[in-house]
Amino acid sequence: MSLRNKRTIYTMCIRPVMTYASPVFAHTKPDTLHHLQEEQNKFCRRAADTPWYVKNFVLHRYLELPTISKFIKDASERFFDIVSSHPNRLLVSAVSYEPLPPYHFCRKPWNILSDPPDDLNFEVEKLIEANISLLIDYSPLL
Repeated sequence: MSLRNKRTIYTMCIRPVMTYASPVFAHTKPDTLHHLQEEQNKFCRRAADTPWYVKNFVLHRYLELPTISKFIKDASERFFDIVSSHPNRLLVSAVSYEPLPPYHFCRKPWNILSDPPDDLNFEVEKLIEANISLLIDYSPLL
């Protein structure tokens, strides 16, 4: 099989499975992403049939593949750009999160407990209350 076909199989079949829902885990520990990067490095080495002493960045440049962290960062940026202009206001409110300024004495965001609920949390709480009221209404039938 040609190198071009191997690269196409990777980009069309294998990488989408590895990076499914990548915007969700885009801000995870580097160790977690390192495991995915190791798998991509193994594929690159086998596909190009290169010896062990060839550096990984040379393989990526030769195969024209970005690293996993670069790919996930680009996918996250595309995702958040699309969702920020989405007509659903709940999605927009979930994406428009602004973290607190980092202080050395703040270990946990305790102000989350005292903040008024945003649109997304308000809608979720309404759904939970509706489900509970339905369960209470239909419990004598069980």
